[in-house]
Order: sequence, then C-alpha cells, then structure tokens
Amino acid sequence: MPTLLRKWLNNWLDRHRIWTNLLLHAVGIPATIAAIPVAVMGHWLVAAGLLVGGYALQFIGHAIEGNRSGEEQLIRRLLRRRS
Repeated sequence: MPTLLRKWLNNWLDRHRIWTNLLLHAVGIPATIAAIPVAVMGHWLVAAGLLVGGYALQFIGHAIEGNRSGEEQLIRRLLRRRS
C-alpha cells in the first residue's frame, strides 16, 4: 500500500474507534454519495435530505467519539491560514 494511502487510512482509523461511530459512518457515507445520482435525476429535496442526513450522522458519530470530523479539521486549518 502506498505510504500516503496508508497514512490516510491510519489517520481515519484513529478517529473512528468506537463502533457507534463506525456504524453511523456506514450509513452516513453511502447516504451522502447516493445524493449525487438522486440530484442528477432531479429529485432535489430527496438529494438534499440524503446529503444533510448523511453528514449529520457522521457528525453525530464524531461527537460521540469526542473528536472532529475531517471536514471540520480542514476548515479550521484553512481559516488559520487566512488569519
């Protein structure tokens, strides 16, 4: 496995140790991905529900685990660069 991929996977696994978080991600990630073809088919409200609901499940999982999501970490890092 390439070093960068191994580093990313180890980081992801470190932030997803509690089963509840993993289960919420197992539902939330496919829901967010499913939003794309649903939106392409023109079902905007369903797509928005899948996207928001999927991300909500993942954020709830991180709250239970007591750590930040990757998206939140990225946003914080970008905001620090601007200041």
